[in-house]
Amino acid sequence: MGAGWAAGVTRARALRTRCLGAGGIGEVAASPALDDALRSLSASPYRRDVAPGLTPAEAQRAVSATLLWHLRILAGWQPATGADAVRALAAGFEISNAEHHLRALAAGPRRPGTEDFRPPPYRLGALATAWTRIARTRTPSELRTVLAASLWGDPGGDSAAAVATGMRVSAAVRLAGSVPDAERWAAARLALLVGREGFVVGRRMPDVSARRAARLLGSRAVGAGSYADFRRALPAVAGWLLEDVDRAADLWRAEARWWDAVERDGRALLRRSRFGPRPVVGAVALLSVDAWRNRGALELASRGGGPGGRPTEVLDAPG
Repeated sequence: MGAGWAAGVTRARALRTRCLGAGGIGEVAASPALDDALRSLSASPYRRDVAPGLTPAEAQRAVSATLLWHLRILAGWQPATGADAVRALAAGFEISNAEHHLRALAAGPRRPGTEDFRPPPYRLGALATAWTRIARTRTPSELRTVLAASLWGDPGGDSAAAVATGMRVSAAVRLAGSVPDAERWAAARLALLVGREGFVVGRRMPDVSARRAARLLGSRAVGAGSYADFRRALPAVAGWLLEDVDRAADLWRAEARWWDAVERDGRALLRRSRFGPRPVVGAVALLSVDAWRNRGALELASRGGGPGGRPTEVLDAPG
């Protein structure tokens, strides 16, 4: 196993240098205008897709595209098990593609003379699971059928909400089952999603997604009638994230805590093992945290910059 992982782990550790880090992100966040931030990023590891003149949404998406490029490179150096782990960790990109495709189906043909930002899909390469088939669908019903026949499973509906929730639940359960070192992240992120859907948005998940979520969170938590009961019923692997979040309205506080935990765990994983999947999972974690914070920093720069440069904006799947 050691020999098979040698190249993949070496590449994982080398990609750590592609993180901008706290100092660089602080400079981006403190930029007085978005173009200033983009000029700074154009001389950074994010230069591949970033250039002055982008809108905030385009700039944030360019940062995500650079992250994806690094993950594709990383996956290409791994043995099969490592590539599968990277694919599971990168599932948010396929979710984003599916969501944008579904929105385009609902919106119809682009109208000339209107502002209609429809980003091109992320280029997933070997990190795709069902995107080629999803991209060929022409109706929401067809898209649901493709998902149901794939690793994603049936989302329980073809509305934007059902597909978005269903794919995120599926991704979390799949990640927890296939990448043990990421189980804690997956379970906590799923708890955040279920808590938001049920007690902030007030939207009932389709039954199939609720059953899938219960495999990781337990049926008592998923079926809870109040936020307090939900928190009490969560298993330890997920409940740590919401320990002092007493009200559903304060769930936003858990977002940054989740990313901080992913960063701490990622650093430990990258250091801990010489060969095997752990350093690879750690590298994906650190690259993802760095990109998330850069997206928040760009948002601050677009608003005139922020003192201290610690962005608090939260994005879920890549935009």
